[in-house]
Amino acid sequence: MVRYVANKFFYMLVSLFVLVSATFFLMKAIPGDPFTSEKKVPPEIKARLYEQYGLDKPLYHQYFKYLGEIAQGDLGVSMKRLNQDVTHLIGQTFSASLKLGVVAIIVSVIVGVILGMLAALYHRKFIDSAAMVLAVLGIAVPSFVVASLLQYVFAYKFHLFPVSGFKGPMYYFLPVAALSAQPIAFIARLTRSSMLEVLHADYIKTAKAKGLSWFAILSRHVLRNGILPIVTYMGPMTANIVTGSVVIEQIFGIGGIGKQFVEAIGVRDYTVIMGITIFYGILLMVARFITDIAYVLIDPRIKLTGGKEG
Repeated sequence: MVRYVANKFFYMLVSLFVLVSATFFLMKAIPGDPFTSEKKVPPEIKARLYEQYGLDKPLYHQYFKYLGEIAQGDLGVSMKRLNQDVTHLIGQTFSASLKLGVVAIIVSVIVGVILGMLAALYHRKFIDSAAMVLAVLGIAVPSFVVASLLQYVFAYKFHLFPVSGFKGPMYYFLPVAALSAQPIAFIARLTRSSMLEVLHADYIKTAKAKGLSWFAILSRHVLRNGILPIVTYMGPMTANIVTGSVVIEQIFGIGGIGKQFVEAIGVRDYTVIMGITIFYGILLMVARFITDIAYVLIDPRIKLTGGKEG
């Protein structure tokens, strides 16, 4: 187990290095820089700004200098905000994104599993068809379209929820619904197919023959064996919710880290873009790492080196 964890951790570091390098060079490949729009700044002051942030140095020098700072945990300072440390900026804005993301993940798992269970238990009946139609719509419609529709219907037309902001429980409903629509759909489909497979297994027929109640069969056998695909999906789901929150925060005017990321891209604030990208990358890799560990712990048949025992 220690070797398995060490291998996963090593691959996390390699992935993080590739992410930092790719983001750095792609960002530098875009024409312009953070001070291109400063039309009224005299050339000598612009030259001083370039010198202050190291933009006058060769690209390889900037790259290795940034890698050295990252290794020391220093994400630098914003190039567009006076004396604004990037780490401090992330800490200030992440709480709103974290609350939104955690609630969306909880709602996705609970609603998705219930929908999938109902569809499996009422296979080929109206509930099954209705749940799968909702699942197809959830997968097919992008989250920003869902967000706009929810905003128009429930906030603008019926005034049931606030249009934007993030000041209390009522402000959670619409952004959480938009953010969790697609994960709910995937989890419902996974739960349905997994439970249908388990429900037709021989050991379920044996349990029925022994006279076990449906509650006992569901809780002891069906859910335990049917939940594995959902655990596998937790990593990609976290990625979907984290990346999806960038757009959702912008639509609902939530002052989270996603909104800061979009604004930083608009003004080419290199250090903020890099800092938030690295932060997002670490979050996603940790989520995937926890998923891999949970996958092994839930299903002992899985070898620690990967794959299942034959």
